[in-house]
Amino acid sequence: MKFQGTRTACMLLAAAALAGGLSACVPLVVGGAAVGTMVAVDRRTSGTQLEDESIEMRSANRIYEILGDRAHVNVTSWNRQVLLTGEVPTADDRQKVEQAVLGVENVRSIVNELVVAPNSSVTQRSNDALITGKVKASFVDAKDIMSSAFKVVTERGVVYLMGRVTQREATRATEITRGVSGVAKVVRVFEIISEDEMRRGFAAQQPAPVVQDPAHTAP
Repeated sequence: MKFQGTRTACMLLAAAALAGGLSACVPLVVGGAAVGTMVAVDRRTSGTQLEDESIEMRSANRIYEILGDRAHVNVTSWNRQVLLTGEVPTADDRQKVEQAVLGVENVRSIVNELVVAPNSSVTQRSNDALITGKVKASFVDAKDIMSSAFKVVTERGVVYLMGRVTQREATRATEITRGVSGVAKVVRVFEIISEDEMRRGFAAQQPAPVVQDPAHTAP
């Protein structure tokens, strides 16, 4: 019953966040959380967390200047790496968005997962938010990984996992996510660190190589 309570609480929080976002009807979505909460539980330094918040806001502004309401673009920055998800009208727009975000200060790399398609519906976005909530709740329930080490983004049923994690944590998180109902595919966009690095701590570490691993993209 304790695990069920944790899961329910997480899902309710996700639903509340979704309701707040949908009420504004804004097509550009910024992926960060409240800065005060992030500083307390995140493996990034507090300075990097603030940089990520700034990257997300400035990127969203640039994208809106280019495409306005014609696109639905999610901007998620983690350790100065930007994940772009959502829909754009044309392949040219997809490239324009990437170039615009590359020009934002402090961005060190981009993973461009934008698709050329009509904007997703409110129903689809609601379903994606629910999936994200279920994945996060499953991480909390698992107990053998640190849930706060992972950033979870869902788009059209595809779950993107980000974070500075060990190989063991990456494998375990992928396994858990595969078992969540509604997940169509899992895409890992991790910075892999050694167990020794994790034991020494995270704040002093330099950014690790980013691993976008197609071999671990799970149906």
